[in-house]
Amino acid sequence: MRLVFAGTPEPALPSLRAFIESSRHEVVAVVTRPDAPAGRGRHLERSPVGALADEHGIEVLTPAKASDPEFQARLKELAPDVCPVVAYGALLPQSALDIPVHGWVNLHFSLLPAWRGAAPVQAAVRNGDDVVGASTFRIVKPLDAGPVFGTITEEARPRDTAGELLARFAERGAALLLATVDGIEDGTLRAVEQPEEGVSYAPKITVEDARLDFTAPALAVDRLARAVTPDPGAWAEFRGERLKLGPVTPVDVEDKPAPGEILVQRRQVLVGTATTPVALGDVQAPGKKRMAATDWARGVRVEAGERIS
Repeated sequence: MRLVFAGTPEPALPSLRAFIESSRHEVVAVVTRPDAPAGRGRHLERSPVGALADEHGIEVLTPAKASDPEFQARLKELAPDVCPVVAYGALLPQSALDIPVHGWVNLHFSLLPAWRGAAPVQAAVRNGDDVVGASTFRIVKPLDAGPVFGTITEEARPRDTAGELLARFAERGAALLLATVDGIEDGTLRAVEQPEEGVSYAPKITVEDARLDFTAPALAVDRLARAVTPDPGAWAEFRGERLKLGPVTPVDVEDKPAPGEILVQRRQVLVGTATTPVALGDVQAPGKKRMAATDWARGVRVEAGERIS
């Protein structure tokens, strides 16, 4: 089939590669977010999807909005049979949804109808879901509410960060999305409407959302830290400055500091919570490189009773 692939960040690359390498389908163009400033020089850079398309000589469309008349006119000229989507990052109006013969088919990193929205993997980690997965579905106007073609699942790993889980499902999901498009072409696959029960939402996580609250139980602190790793990254304040924090680890010790209180030990740095303390992983102070928490604590000479918040 003729495909126009829509996606933007690195997690979309395994799916795009799968379609490029497929002998059954032809990627005639990709749709991605416009080039954006990046790096210290703030030079405009292609998205990862756009860069991969350039490498393979595939036409790249970068509309500011999918409602742009010029974009939709070009999409009609390309006459795609279906448009696979992975983390495109922009809303699609009905006029665009109606162009491909078989619609737009999205790979979403949750078991729908759970965690509709921009940050499903982060939500699953923060919620402590026992089973995680990904779904393919036909895009409709309501957010992530379209009928589902297929799913993949696995048991959650206790120390997974959102980044690790997303990387795994980006790879596994590529095979699911390819199989979904194959099934649509063969006429052997039918989408099933999502149940009305079990709907939950996962809005985009902001930097403020990633601030750790050490008055919460250790389990909640641990889950949030892993849910926002690597992006936007967990943080807290120490001596009035923001510290970036790697994932933390709940530990069971007899000497339990008060919530937010820092206890420097020989081989670890503990911070109290509402329950058991957590051991800090990497720490990055403003203008400094990331370092082990023990090296950071020695460098700043943490005093007895000092707190992080």
